Amino acid sequence: MTWDQSVANFARDYVNSKLRDCNMVHSGNRQYGENLAQGSGDFTGRAAVDMWVSEKANYNYGSNSCVGGECRHYTQVVWRNSNRLGCARARCNNGWWLVSCNYAPPGNYVRQRPY
Repeated sequence: MTWDQSVANFARDYVNSKLRDCNMVHSGNRQYGENLAQGSGDFTGRAAVDMWVSEKANYNYGSNSCVGGECRHYTQVVWRNSNRLGCARARCNNGWWLVSCNYAPPGNYVRQRPY
């Protein structure tokens, strides 16, 4: 996985477009995979990634499914074919932080395993 400034620019433009409401709605861009998170206080990009990776406990490789909770943020983080990453964080008008990480090529395809 390598940092890609073009992907990061997309993430930055997207979080900056959400400053008014901090609404966590995916961008709908099919060129990139996308994970979103929001938090208050000193919420950082690292905290967002740690939260997504913690979903590993809910992923069952044998059945290639989530068990006991959400896991699709985790599977995007580790998706075998995604090799470029860009993230951004912005403080919304309500004081919360919004984080977006985008992945290229995207992952999380139905019936495919992340690794």
